[in-house]
Amino acid sequence: MAELPKTLVSKHLLKLLKSKKDPVSALSLFDSALRHPNYSPTPSVFHHVLRRISESPTLLPHVARIINLIQTKKCICAEDIPLIVIKAYSNNAMVDHALDLFQRMTEIFGCEPGIRSYNTLLNALAESNQFNRADLFFKNFRRMGVFPNLETYNILIKILCKKKQFDKAKEMLNWMSERGMAPDVFSYGTLINGLVKSGETNSALKVFDEMSERGVTPDVMCYNILIDGLFKKGDFLKANEVWERLVNSSSVYPNVATYNVMIAGFCKCGQFKESLKIWERMKENEREMDLFTYSTVINVLCESNNIEGGMTVFKEMVAKSISPDVTIYNTLLNGYCHAGKINECFHLWNLMEKDNCRNIISFNIFIKGLFDNKKVDEAISLFQLLQENPSVINSTTYGILIHGLCQNGYMDKAFTVLKEAQGKIKNNHLDVYAFSSMINGFCNAGRLNNAVHVFDLMLTNGYTPNTNVCNTLIKGFIQAHKIKDAINFFNKMVTSGCPCSPTIVTYNTLIDGLCKAQRFDEAYSLVKEMLEKGLRPDMITNSLLMRGLCHDMKVDMALKLWNQVLENGLKPDVIMYNIIIHGLCSVGNVEYALEMYLKMGEVKCVANLVTFNTLMEGFYKVGDFVNASVIWGRILKSGFRPDIISYNIVLKGLCSCHKIQDAIRCLNDVVAMEIVPSFITWNILVKAVLHSQPTMRPQYKR
Repeated sequence: MAELPKTLVSKHLLKLLKSKKDPVSALSLFDSALRHPNYSPTPSVFHHVLRRISESPTLLPHVARIINLIQTKKCICAEDIPLIVIKAYSNNAMVDHALDLFQRMTEIFGCEPGIRSYNTLLNALAESNQFNRADLFFKNFRRMGVFPNLETYNILIKILCKKKQFDKAKEMLNWMSERGMAPDVFSYGTLINGLVKSGETNSALKVFDEMSERGVTPDVMCYNILIDGLFKKGDFLKANEVWERLVNSSSVYPNVATYNVMIAGFCKCGQFKESLKIWERMKENEREMDLFTYSTVINVLCESNNIEGGMTVFKEMVAKSISPDVTIYNTLLNGYCHAGKINECFHLWNLMEKDNCRNIISFNIFIKGLFDNKKVDEAISLFQLLQENPSVINSTTYGILIHGLCQNGYMDKAFTVLKEAQGKIKNNHLDVYAFSSMINGFCNAGRLNNAVHVFDLMLTNGYTPNTNVCNTLIKGFIQAHKIKDAINFFNKMVTSGCPCSPTIVTYNTLIDGLCKAQRFDEAYSLVKEMLEKGLRPDMITNSLLMRGLCHDMKVDMALKLWNQVLENGLKPDVIMYNIIIHGLCSVGNVEYALEMYLKMGEVKCVANLVTFNTLMEGFYKVGDFVNASVIWGRILKSGFRPDIISYNIVLKGLCSCHKIQDAIRCLNDVVAMEIVPSFITWNILVKAVLHSQPTMRPQYKR
């Protein structure tokens, strides 16, 4: 603390106050000056102190005593001083305090409120969404002898936008122009911002174009708002068009915020290459980058699986003395986990500890990463370290722990953790993810009774199962061939006995089970029920039904369903084509199957290796070795790498026409391609060789 001179004047005190870097020190110095004999603060000192403490919300309680001091000392102040306080109260949601001060300005500060004070209070009411009070307050302007100015009308436009009355906002713009009060860039910018926030980007673009037509040049903020809104709607092409208009403009230039919006926007739309192009352009133009820029670019590189590139940018940021925050560290940690680079994870983890940049999200990311990379012991150790401060552990942490244990086969350990966690989580509320992981794990392990027990445990403890949990249990019943139990549980979902309603996934899961059990009438009844409930069968629904029918050799019914799919305007995908082609081949109708394959090319549905394998096997089965060879040639020509299934089909086909030597040469090709022959491969060849040998008759001696 600087020692105050015996004779203190405001000019000297003001100089000392300005030298204080933080508001707490400035306030402490001011309080010392108040204790100085024969010193009375001047308006300039009050102005400086109020401005400094108003920048720190924690110091706002001191404002009231300084106001009382101004009133006690009858210090006549200019409007600037009460304006500081009104703005401070408004920015901290203390509108009533701001209004009270406004009404007592003359009494406290000895000055009348002018248009700036009126506008500040009107804006405070607008920001706090007190629209009725704002309307009443505005009506008092004229009565109090205050005439609205351009800023006043801009605030009114903001209110209309907040109320989503955009037509009225546009009318006000026109009215202002007619009255000779030309709207400025803030007038238009306010309307554009309101439209963008409501998702009306096309209307915002029209207003943006009108600005130039009316001689108002959009500022960089208008461009940023519009670009950000278009990205949020996923329209990266239009966002890029607005960007191009900005970079080609001679009157306004992109700022750091613009580059940040572009980089982050392309990243959110999955356009990582475009995002990095903007980053490169930013570097070429030598634009100064902030923490958000680096954070976004690192995220882009990690999302595009370029963790090394992310680390390079990280090092560049540190070299420029920009301190990374916990978000950047978490992004890199997540990137290393996804890349399976666990050693690098631990190195980064230690660096995070050194920089005091770890939070519960960091622990959650690392624990999940360790489980995903089969490092179960390390994940458990990390969780035990976290238990030293149990208050920070949240439901997500337990969900990750339980899911990780389940996916690695530690079902009993996971169940123990689940039961322990229920009494430890705040409000006794575990994440539903933990229960769904547990149920899914038990179902996959064939422990259906345990899965049902966990579901009942959820209900007993007041948890509400979501549809994913219910779907998992239905799938478990079907995997265990307990169709009756699956149907009973499904019926509970339909009625009030279960807190979640069936979705398209629920119906598809049950339809799949019924088709596999050859209970097609019930499957079709479910489809009818779906339609009655307004759920439209999707490609998966129809594919499941077709697969079931084809498997049961009811190919004619499958073809009828195929035609219904086309009539309903759905476009079959490669999976559905493969199902119907397989069905046709299974009944020997390879000509129609070939027609289906040719149709795929017409509708631009790209065939895959399964398509070719199915056709080739179909031709071999009917003895059409020529067309089977043509399909084999098509596989090789199309750039597909034949798998062991492809070679098994060829081997079986060659053996069926007694071309054993050709089959053996084909086997040599398989080995040369480093494809491991399967049991089926050897079975085909052994059978063929045995069948090709002449019958050995025993010779008896007479």
